[in-house]
Amino acid sequence: MSESSTTVNGPDFSRGDGLVPAIAQDSQSGEILMMAYMNAESYAETLATGRAVYFSRSRKKLWRKGEESGNVQLVKSIHVDCDQDTLLLKVEQIGGAACHEGYRSCFFRRVTPEGLLVEGQRVFDPAKVYGKK
Repeated sequence: MSESSTTVNGPDFSRGDGLVPAIAQDSQSGEILMMAYMNAESYAETLATGRAVYFSRSRKKLWRKGEESGNVQLVKSIHVDCDQDTLLLKVEQIGGAACHEGYRSCFFRRVTPEGLLVEGQRVFDPAKVYGKK
């Protein structure tokens, strides 16, 4: 008998103040692009639109990825972990950068004995894109 089955159960938003971690991964390369949070509303909008929508904990509102920068994420598939409390979104990153600091991935710093080492190059200047200094 196959382990594969379809259920109507999605992520469990009952824990973690209604938020679940959502990891965005490039659907082609497998590169981890970022980690954010989703609530039931952002998850529903993501399913409905096919574009990644997260919940901003700092702004306390929905964050439609790319609404300011144009660097949107087209969702190719969504996976739920075994505890149903973490999501993995396999996405097509439009615009070249997932990180608000202008890098392709938010994980552009590697820990070394000497401290953090920046790996990679900026795709865009955040001051120009977001109008902040």
